Amino acid sequence: MKIAISTDSGNVSGHFGRCPEFTLAKIEDGEVKDKKEIENAGHETEYIPRFLNEKEIDCLITGGIGRKAVSMFDEFGVRVITGLEGTGTDKVISQFVEGEIESRENPFSPGEGKGTARSAKTNMGKPFSGMKDGAASRRKRHLK
Repeated sequence: MKIAISTDSGNVSGHFGRCPEFTLAKIEDGEVKDKKEIENAGHETEYIPRFLNEKEIDCLITGGIGRKAVSMFDEFGVRVITGLEGTGTDKVISQFVEGEIESRENPFSPGEGKGTARSAKTNMGKPFSGMKDGAASRRKRHLK
């Protein structure tokens, strides 16, 4: 079994697509056989799920993730576990090996994947600084 964890400074990143790196861990017979960090190759629609699928992962662990990426991982047969932002990657791997890890609520709401993230620690549904004024209000009207 091979797992990938969206990682930021040794902890589970709150945003799958914007994390600086991924921690990959290979688990065999209840033991971690290999663990390494790889750089996030870039935040483009559909690219990262394909990139991680090429690494032959069986499970992705992250804080939050958009619907399209979840859908792609479903197509690839990759289990997605969400809602673990801020937890240390070593602890998450240990919990995974012990079968003690569960998916929590995905902090991303439908339609918020394009520049807006909901996180317990940052943004709280506000536009990223790069979003033009008015885009958030148009998005809110569209979601109603």
